[in-house]
Order: sequence, then C-alpha cells, then structure tokens
Amino acid sequence: HCIGGIPGNRTSMLVVPIVAAHGMLIPKTSSRAITSPAGTADTMEVLANINLTPQQLRDLVRQQRGCLVWGGTAKLAPVDDMLISVERPLGIDSQGQMVASILSKKLAAGSTHLIIDIPVGPTAKVRQMRQALALRKLFEFVGDQLNIHLEVMITDGRQPIGKGIGPVLEARDVMQVLNNEVDAPADLRQKSLLLAGRIIEFDPDVRGGQGYAIARDILESGRACAKMNDIIKAQGEKEIDLQPGKLCYQIGADRDGVVTHIDNFQMAKIAGIAGAPMVKKAGVDLFKKLGDQVIKGESLYQIHAEFPADFNFAKKLAEKNNAYSIGEHEQILKPLIAF
Repeated sequence: HCIGGIPGNRTSMLVVPIVAAHGMLIPKTSSRAITSPAGTADTMEVLANINLTPQQLRDLVRQQRGCLVWGGTAKLAPVDDMLISVERPLGIDSQGQMVASILSKKLAAGSTHLIIDIPVGPTAKVRQMRQALALRKLFEFVGDQLNIHLEVMITDGRQPIGKGIGPVLEARDVMQVLNNEVDAPADLRQKSLLLAGRIIEFDPDVRGGQGYAIARDILESGRACAKMNDIIKAQGEKEIDLQPGKLCYQIGADRDGVVTHIDNFQMAKIAGIAGAPMVKKAGVDLFKKLGDQVIKGESLYQIHAEFPADFNFAKKLAEKNNAYSIGEHEQILKPLIAF
C-alpha cells in the first residue's frame, strides 16, 4: 500500500499480478481517490468491475491468487468509508487517520504481511526524511500491535510516477508495462519491480535479495500480463477504451534549460480540474520528467478533458502555474534510493 500523494503512482496494478503469478495470495483492496486525480480503484475500474461482495472477493482470491477491488463494497471498514466521504470534499488527509484507515482495511482483509510505500519529496505528502522515519515508526508500532508483519519502503516522491495522470491515462501506462512495450514508463516499471521483489521475499523459499530478479522474470516472460488478464476477466471485464479525452491542450516550456522541479500537488490539481477521476478520460499526459533537457516552446505535457468547462478551467490553471521549474543546470538531487 502506498500512502498516496504522488500522481500516476499505479504500482499496485503491476505488483498484484506479478506476486499472484509467483503463487502468493495478494488480495488488494483500494480506496477511490481522496485528494488525488485517481486512486487504484478508479484506474482499475477502467479495465474491470471493482465492486465485489465479500464472498465474491474470497472466491476470486482462491481462484486467481489476487484481486484489485474497491474496499467500499467489500465493507471491510465501514466507518473508514464514512470518514473518507467527509475527508474527500474537505481535502483532509491527516497522518493518524491515514495509518488507521490503511491498517484497518488490511487487518479486515486478513493480510498477514504488508509493504507500506512512503514517497518523500518537496510536494509529496511527506516532505522530509525525518517525517518519513517518524511515520515509519508509527506504522511499525501499530502493525506490531495488530500482529501484521509490516515493512516500510521510503521512496522517491519528487515527481509523478509514469506518464499519465488520470484513470484512463494511468491504465494505459500499466498495460504498456505489462506488455513490455519499449515506450512504457521506466520509473513505474522499476518501482513496481522493487516493491514486488520485496513482497516475493516474504516467501520462505526465496532467499533475501532474489525477489527483484524473480519479479523481473515474471514481468518479462509475460506471466504478469497473463495473470492480470485472468484477474480482469474474473472480476468482470469491461469494454476497454484507453483513448484519453478528446479536448487537448499542450503546455510549453517558457525557457531553454533542464527540468529541475515538478510540483506534484499542482499537477494533481490540473488533472482534477480537467475532470479526473470522475471523468475517466480526463487528466494530464507528461512528456518531460526531472533532468530532461527542454527548449523554449517545447511541450511539457498535454491536458485532456471531455467537457469544455473543465477544459477551459484546467487550461487557465496550467497557464497561471504550469507546475514545472526549468533551470540552467541539473539543480536536482540524486534519486532517493528505496530502503
């Protein structure tokens, strides 16, 4: 489970089929977006039915070893669902409530082992390493009280993960990685393999340090893609249309240089104003990431919307603050290594 706050971070949709293909049980229940342009549930809903009863959920996990469903219909934590319905319109996401929300659902689902992903970056939910370490302690303390074997990974949260922000665009990224396409987002692939590798190492038959190689082999051999297709069919396949919104507008660089900063919060806001996640095809498609060279006028990203009002508001917001900082040199830190 990732604590969120990073647009496009759809690692769960890659981790679940990889781990399930390895043969481990991985029931993944997700919330819809609380303060972001898409949650895992919103993105999975583009591909399959996510509203399963507890009995359907049990049958599915027995049959496929994994699932990607909305936690609401599973009624795993009904009080949490009520709290989220209050938090969403107010944009509230406190740390204590976050820990309680995440771990209550995992406990109710019967999870015995759990990886928590805490991204750190200047515009992530957790902005400094000391905050991440304190949150890790809190997760570990509560997990210990609940007898859940819990490990925390602190990851690089300085920019969106993948290229798409919004349900359809993020689903496209996931399918590109699963299909081993050449232009699939490398950062999404790498982070998913790291997480899946750590989970695979929970298997007593796997030696420490072998998990990543096993996860990579499952992905590259096509077994993860086959497992994802099986899960989609078992949950109830939808007619898949991964074409983003027809109203498009490109935002260009205002100077020559190197991308030194991308504001996660502002990118999420632009995608949200464009209509995501309620309008599945709305969102933002990124062309440039941290460290990329740009020339003045070159496209940084493209806004997609379905309705003119959303489109115009998103366009105005992006023109006012495009969320990108461009500098003379690579004034950026080395990537934070997950641990």
